[in-house]
Amino acid sequence: MSERSRRSRFDGRVVLVTGAAGGIGLATARAFAGEGASVVLADRDRERVFAASEGIRDHGGEATAATVDVTDPDSVGDMVTAAVDAYGGLHIAVNNAGIPSAIGGAFEDIDVDDWRQLIDTNLTGTFLCMRAEVPALRAAGGTAIVNTASIQSLVAAPGMPAYIASKHGVAGLTKAAALDLIASGIRVNAVAPGFIETPMLTPVIADPGIRSSLESTAPIGRIGSPDEVAQAILFLASDAAAYIVGTLLSVDGGLAVL
Repeated sequence: MSERSRRSRFDGRVVLVTGAAGGIGLATARAFAGEGASVVLADRDRERVFAASEGIRDHGGEATAATVDVTDPDSVGDMVTAAVDAYGGLHIAVNNAGIPSAIGGAFEDIDVDDWRQLIDTNLTGTFLCMRAEVPALRAAGGTAIVNTASIQSLVAAPGMPAYIASKHGVAGLTKAAALDLIASGIRVNAVAPGFIETPMLTPVIADPGIRSSLESTAPIGRIGSPDEVAQAILFLASDAAAYIVGTLLSVDGGLAVL
């Protein structure tokens, strides 16, 4: 595939990315815009997401922004409407919004409000976005959804049961939706990132000892970048993945095979 054709593989496509103010979401939005898509960046942080969309336009991309609370069905519906109103349709949805978990503590001491916040944002939020996106995606005549799961969708670790439950839920939701929606021409898949250098991980790896430990844990010997996850998302959304349905693509430097 030539460099020119690779850059234009999403020409004419409208892409919605949640959690797009930074990290994997922003890297994904930039990558889609760089390959010809019109991108709607959505996030609960209004200031950062509007600045992010402006940055894409400053570099010649086509982008706009919307604020969203993925736990609120009305807010999610407004986000999808804004995307369709901005560009006349919706072809690809990347449901990336999520929050991290505090690590540690006794299982029986898990705060119920913390549990509900993780589940509501990471799992229910993904469901609400998908439910709102499907009519617009179906109207586009055959499209793709890519969800952001996690290495913690495939394995577990001590001290973070709510996060792990939420991300296992995203994996199951992805597979179930894939079977329900493929007859409408909508392919549903997910990426499962490992240790990625995002704002979510930054406070943890600020400790050189922890960073070194994570780097040595990954068989590849380093922490991944948001751009590397973005490229996996673009692949799953592209025509090159036309026969891939309901899969979790690990982007983890080999963690899943340990």
